[in-house]
Amino acid sequence: MASARDIKRRIKSVKSTQQITKAMKMVSASKLRKSQSTVQSIRPFAHKIEDVILSVSSAESEHAFLRNRDKVTRVCYLVIGSDRGLCGGFNSNLHRFLDHILAAETHDYDIAVIGRKVKDHCARMGYPVSFNYTCIGDNPGFYQAQELARIMRTAFERGDYDEIYVVYSEFKSAMSQTPRVKRLLPVQRPERTEENSQLKDIDYIFEPDRNQILDTILPQYIDIMVYSSLQEAKASEHGARMTTMSSATDNASDMISKLTLSLNRARQAAITTEISEIVGGAAALS
Repeated sequence: MASARDIKRRIKSVKSTQQITKAMKMVSASKLRKSQSTVQSIRPFAHKIEDVILSVSSAESEHAFLRNRDKVTRVCYLVIGSDRGLCGGFNSNLHRFLDHILAAETHDYDIAVIGRKVKDHCARMGYPVSFNYTCIGDNPGFYQAQELARIMRTAFERGDYDEIYVVYSEFKSAMSQTPRVKRLLPVQRPERTEENSQLKDIDYIFEPDRNQILDTILPQYIDIMVYSSLQEAKASEHGARMTTMSSATDNASDMISKLTLSLNRARQAAITTEISEIVGGAAALS
């Protein structure tokens, strides 16, 4: 059995760790509230732009951002991860999801990396990384998304890639984040649903014309898609870190309770030993 001094030292160390995990939990909870609010405000706006694209675009539309390439030879994956760890299975789940996608990929591909953890994973696996952007911050700004979207649009227009996908973690709750992949370019025409089926019966008058409207809307839609993915990934990261730090804090409390019990047992054993020695010494003298 460990000595009382060793157990006290261990309890002190666990309490110090518990203070850190508790502080990290509170910080992540604060950041999560802000990111979650941003995600919830973006989603309706993105859906409305999809409705507009559905109304403006037609099956015969020849816009460069809507037209599928005749032959796909090279694709790009924009992968959004985190710069830091201590967020449970957030990074490992995203990495496994990316590995599964790339294992099934039959075309040549490049990876554009957002986040140091994804960059390190790609380096370990030997994946080709054409672009990396680290230290994006806990609350990415829209200007950062615009810059990323501009880089992706330029590469697509230049013919470097025939398709561009974005891989990220979709935020569902603080305890649930699901890796997703969606096509960024060419833009997929939104599917008709019960919610937007009434748009089909509306007779729109387009001024000046459809293509000029699409020239304005589609770049904005791509910006929103990248920004939404960034915010979803950040909300997922903060939620995963908050949940992990909460579990770590609870585990520390359990460990302190067990160590305190062990300390009491060690003290009791020491007292019992001393009493036995005193009784034995008194018996020897009599």
